[in-house]
Amino acid sequence: MRARPDWDHYFMQIATVVGTRSTCMRRQVGALLVLNKRILTTGYNGTPSGLSHCREVGCLREQLQVPSGERHELCRGLHAEQNAIIQAAIHGVAIKDAVLYCTHYPCAVCAKMLVNAGISSIILDTNYPDDLAKEIFAEAGIKVGFIV
Repeated sequence: MRARPDWDHYFMQIATVVGTRSTCMRRQVGALLVLNKRILTTGYNGTPSGLSHCREVGCLREQLQVPSGERHELCRGLHAEQNAIIQAAIHGVAIKDAVLYCTHYPCAVCAKMLVNAGISSIILDTNYPDDLAKEIFAEAGIKVGFIV
């Protein structure tokens, strides 16, 4: 028999699968918002509904050779964390005190949204070069941990 995964690994595996829906040319990111071991919403990074995918029209950040972690406003897409929050709003799902499971460390923009959404803690798989996001989480008292 294979080992049964603990809750953190279980949810991170699901976040990884969610990320496979991404339409981003740079990275595939998946996110889950979980409360009391129940998945509330999911999100992956990609263009807003109804818009052409970056794989179809190209990536402006790639064309301009923008380094990772910079100039997010040049991206056509939404981040996985943003889409998870938006799905909660669309469907009337309360996410206060939820845990975010995300395949990548959130950027500073997402960090601010997660603080205001009342997210209690964050479990991650991969780091990301955004020191401001780390400062925001620390000041807000949001615990951030990595899957081991």
